[in-house]
Amino acid sequence: MNKFVVFLKGKRNGKLDSSLLARHIEHLRQLNRAGQMVIAGPFKNNEQAMIILNCDGIDEAIRLVEKDPFIKEKYYNTYDINELVVANEENNWLMDNSQSKGNLVH
Repeated sequence: MNKFVVFLKGKRNGKLDSSLLARHIEHLRQLNRAGQMVIAGPFKNNEQAMIILNCDGIDEAIRLVEKDPFIKEKYYNTYDINELVVANEENNWLMDNSQSKGNLVH
């Protein structure tokens, strides 16, 4: 599984009602139960939100985001998705990764 970071953007302030929030939370619950969501939440500045998804590919990530009532009903007008290259102890913090090596100044 790959990790995809989703930024929900273009929030329409003053447009959130309890019904929309409940549908969004149910969507997150479904993602969580299916093991497709790592973490989600709004940023403290209250302008954007983020979801990190476990997906096989970008097409699946887009499909899941576009099912979110916050996107379907334009509470957030747009989103960005980027695949995350996870760095951790298991992969030596990407020290041997071709992308990391390609970024090094020689």
